[in-house]
Amino acid sequence: MRTLAIPTLASQSPLVYIKLIFVALFWGGTFIAGRVLAQQMPPMTAASGRFGVAVLLLVLLAWKFEGGLPRLDRKQLATTAALGLTGIFLYNLCFLAALSRMPAGRTALFVALNPIVTALASALLFRERLGAVKWLGIMLAFCGTAIVITRGDLAGLLHGNGGGIGAGEIFMFCGISSWAAYTLIGRVALKGLSPVAATTYAAMWGLAFLLVGAAFEFPGVPWRSYGWQVWAAIGYLGVFGTVIGFVWYYEGVKAIGPSRTAVFNNLVPVFGIVLAAGLLGEPVLVSMLLGGAVTIAGVILTNRQIR
Repeated sequence: MRTLAIPTLASQSPLVYIKLIFVALFWGGTFIAGRVLAQQMPPMTAASGRFGVAVLLLVLLAWKFEGGLPRLDRKQLATTAALGLTGIFLYNLCFLAALSRMPAGRTALFVALNPIVTALASALLFRERLGAVKWLGIMLAFCGTAIVITRGDLAGLLHGNGGGIGAGEIFMFCGISSWAAYTLIGRVALKGLSPVAATTYAAMWGLAFLLVGAAFEFPGVPWRSYGWQVWAAIGYLGVFGTVIGFVWYYEGVKAIGPSRTAVFNNLVPVFGIVLAAGLLGEPVLVSMLLGGAVTIAGVILTNRQIR
């Protein structure tokens, strides 16, 4: 009977971890580019532009390095469609909707919850056991997020006059859930597909879903009024935020597993806050730093490997 080898830190190339750090940097930058787009372009149109660029480059990448895209069986069609629906269509709609309502740095902090949601979903769907330490981590992470949401006024939230949960926060929570689903579905999809093939098919499905909705937005889009910043943002999201980011992320999922790969999302809010402050001039609040630190501490506990 063949046994499944579990990858360890020692058995993995350092390049995998370096790539995942850069993925976090690229995705931190997507909050700045997304903020620029969300304030000027309808969400489905903006997301369609991003994945139009991405699909073109991904198909070229697949032909150059893998000789083309493989034919999919029915199961692979279903899993890649699910990837496109969750990680492309739903996530990007929620992502842009949140950025149209919240500053980029504040929105980026919510990404720290992704490993928590992924761990909870893994426990429910795959019966992965969560011990006392992981439950403590989950509680800490939610406390940290509450500090960020309320801007440090937890008592005000209980009395109904704090920062509260607005539409932007709700959209970002939905986006995080969509990304957790994308990560877990990817574990199934990658059993028979390379990271490039899985990402390309997911992007193609996602673009198809987005174009259906964008068709209703296109007639009212003021194309000629957009400056270079809008087109640069679409290019950045397509090349760095999607093609390079998604392929390297799935390389991590395949090499070290979904839970350990998702831990690198902890760096996304750090890069997002720094870039938002430097490029957009957004303020860095004490509650953001404190809440972010508590959330990340909770995430580290949740994903701590018990030897």
